[in-house]
Amino acid sequence: MPVINVPQPAFMEEEEIAIFADAVGKFYQQHAPQKRVQQWRDDGMVEREFWREAGAAGLLGVSVPTEYGGHGGDFRHDLVVIDQQSKHDVDGFAASLHNTIILPYLVRHGTEEQKLKYLPKLVSGELVSAIAMTEPGVGSDLQAITTTALRDGNGYRINGAKTYISNGQTADFIVVVAKTNPNERAKGISLMLLETEGAEGFQRGKKLDKIGLDAADTSELFFDNVFVPAENVLGGVEGKGFYQLMGELPQERLVIAIGAATGIEKALDTTVEYVKSRKAFGQTIWDFQNTQFVLADLKARGTAARVFVNDCIAKLLRGELDVATASMAKYWVTELQGEVVDKCLQLHGGAGYINEYPIAKMYRDARITRIFGGSNEVMKMLIARSM
Repeated sequence: MPVINVPQPAFMEEEEIAIFADAVGKFYQQHAPQKRVQQWRDDGMVEREFWREAGAAGLLGVSVPTEYGGHGGDFRHDLVVIDQQSKHDVDGFAASLHNTIILPYLVRHGTEEQKLKYLPKLVSGELVSAIAMTEPGVGSDLQAITTTALRDGNGYRINGAKTYISNGQTADFIVVVAKTNPNERAKGISLMLLETEGAEGFQRGKKLDKIGLDAADTSELFFDNVFVPAENVLGGVEGKGFYQLMGELPQERLVIAIGAATGIEKALDTTVEYVKSRKAFGQTIWDFQNTQFVLADLKARGTAARVFVNDCIAKLLRGELDVATASMAKYWVTELQGEVVDKCLQLHGGAGYINEYPIAKMYRDARITRIFGGSNEVMKMLIARSM
């Protein structure tokens, strides 16, 4: 039995959801065995073919409406893809980025022409997506970006650089956050849709060497007079980009919180198994009262995190998840994840510092959750504004 055994929420108990979860789990078993996933870790990226396999199996665009080539599901189906990926240790496959962060921009804000042109290819895996927000000198302050997309005839020329871009080496469809009016802050931002194939002036920089998330490619991107036609402004109107970003960030932050809650649970499961089998001073590590007290505290707070996250998911499904609540979930659950994996590693002793033990990888991978999707310092600012 798992350490944290919060009952599955009612909204996930439909038979159709269970059938889908079984199918997704079988896909990961067949197409992402540990030998293949290890190769992704060694290479620092997931090979392109896997995206096409996932698209053919119906794992991409599961909540995209059927009229645009999607599968007509909702956020629960996206959760199944993410949850089964975690259960089967499928590292690097950025399904949550593609399905729950980038495709919703097109579904909710794209013109009819943009939806018809791009969504079917994103659902099939013909196109793999990325979103280029962060710049070398600009982190969470999106209004201060310097990348520009300035008018040139019947289109725009993009100039600038982006960094820390997930899927940066793989993606061939990139949502670029740029200033169409450099004299404005929020009102000057637009989201530009770029297909990289044949895009003159577009260049991928080096794949960045990270301390964790070994199988996920993260890269620099460079834009030197890259032309995009006028119809590639998301939504067809300049100056709406910042507001489009703000509208989608609560879901992104909830997805990060969901991943952190799952990470907490996996860390506790692997640690309880370890301390009950490892002996020291004639007894198991579990037999020490300190071990029991530490893990009891982590179980209590991990349980509260899962209950909170499930409540946030329910709010999202009802269209009621606000910025402050999503920020609280992202901030608090990722901070707790960092504490949990640190204490769990400590209970492993020297073994916790060895990469062949799962807790070491969990420790490295957990650190980024307090940074991406908006740093936790920014989350506290957003929470404070609601008070």
